[in-house]
Amino acid sequence: MQSLWSKTAALSSKEELTGDSPLIYDRQVQNVVIGAGMAGILTAYFLQKSGKEVIVLEAGRIAGGQTKNTTAKITSQHGLIYYDMIKKAGKERARGYAMANETAIRAYKEIIQKEEISCGFEMLPSFLYSLEEAGKEVLQREAQAAIALGLKAYVTERNKQLELPFPVTAQICFEQQAQFHPLEFIEGLSVGLAVYENTNVLSVKGHKVVTDKGTIIAENIIFATHYPFINVPGFYFLRQHQERSYVLALQGEGVPVKLAGMYYGIDKGGLSFRSAEGMLLLGGGSHRTGKSVKKPQLPEGYGYLREMTQKYYPKAKEITCWAAQDCMPHDRIPFIGKYSVMRPYWYVATGFQKWGMTSSMISAMIISDSICGRINPYEKIYTPQRILVRAGIKNLFVDLGESMAGLTKGFLGKKEKRCRHMGCHLVWNEEEKSWDCPCHGSRFDKDGVLIDNPAQRNLQH
Repeated sequence: MQSLWSKTAALSSKEELTGDSPLIYDRQVQNVVIGAGMAGILTAYFLQKSGKEVIVLEAGRIAGGQTKNTTAKITSQHGLIYYDMIKKAGKERARGYAMANETAIRAYKEIIQKEEISCGFEMLPSFLYSLEEAGKEVLQREAQAAIALGLKAYVTERNKQLELPFPVTAQICFEQQAQFHPLEFIEGLSVGLAVYENTNVLSVKGHKVVTDKGTIIAENIIFATHYPFINVPGFYFLRQHQERSYVLALQGEGVPVKLAGMYYGIDKGGLSFRSAEGMLLLGGGSHRTGKSVKKPQLPEGYGYLREMTQKYYPKAKEITCWAAQDCMPHDRIPFIGKYSVMRPYWYVATGFQKWGMTSSMISAMIISDSICGRINPYEKIYTPQRILVRAGIKNLFVDLGESMAGLTKGFLGKKEKRCRHMGCHLVWNEEEKSWDCPCHGSRFDKDGVLIDNPAQRNLQH
């Protein structure tokens, strides 16, 4: 299982941190970014452009984590979010969230033009759609909320695009959104950055970053690791869970390979559509990581997407398939900024939900501005130190219940089936042949080798 982006782009290798490197043995460095995905590389780019010394440490290959598995939509259209956010988090915070994402879209365009990066970037409308009559009212309400926040959005009745394989009852169009090839963008952006691959960060204590290749002392440390692996302070393991979602790349008779827009369904089992590299990307099938796909009737996993392919594109050929993993914060707003009041020189970027491209750009702007002493207008919107009880209380109790169940089974069950993060019971994922943690989303292959964090070590045998 390999993403379309990985199949169509070859990223240049970066050197490893070695014993001969002048960086180790307690040398002082201004800024260390942990994680060479989209958020980490963008943050390093902005810091370097501001004249700051910065290095990036990556446990594997550059963009080898969640960045390579994105659908690469650059959009302020984040599903049904704005009506709910206004009600639970307030109109001003919702407006800031909307404008931050619009700023991120423009920032990608500006960087790509300035750095002359060839990455298939194109501006397109993004649509929310429903197949149900009840969806009309829901979409109308969401559109009104988006418009009230300053977004260019409007509702259209029925399916006027004629690009989807089914009629819709209504859809919202968000104008001036974008899509691109994320790995081609990373390849162009990382030129000139000090990125060290195959350099695993084992621990962070104060200003000291301990890796398997040596130790670095940094003034500022940025955790751009998708899911923070330091539990205390911060307590991010109590504030979000992870979800899996799936994508098929399709070609063949009856399959549109150049869509005029991007699409996201709001109904249960809703599908995502975009085109790329002469293929149709069909996405969906989301479920909580560690909740195994056991019932065929549930709209989850690769099986569901293949069923939908057979229904709507019976002559399609599956070129490749892959899955993404997303951190889902309780209040639906990413955590970006100071890691903790106890560590003012640590920074974090996590909780991107399913919208990692704009959230990565927002993270890079907020964190680099903070380090450089600049005021960012969106900093307070995303601060990890916020408390939005009304927005997140329900999800908090759900996650606490899942964590308690997983921990109980973990400590009463077999030792080899316990996650190396906090000891939760692992669940076998038959579709992806992996051991998954329902508490915090760590994943291991059939042999116990670590696939996804926050765990940092392989399973013991």
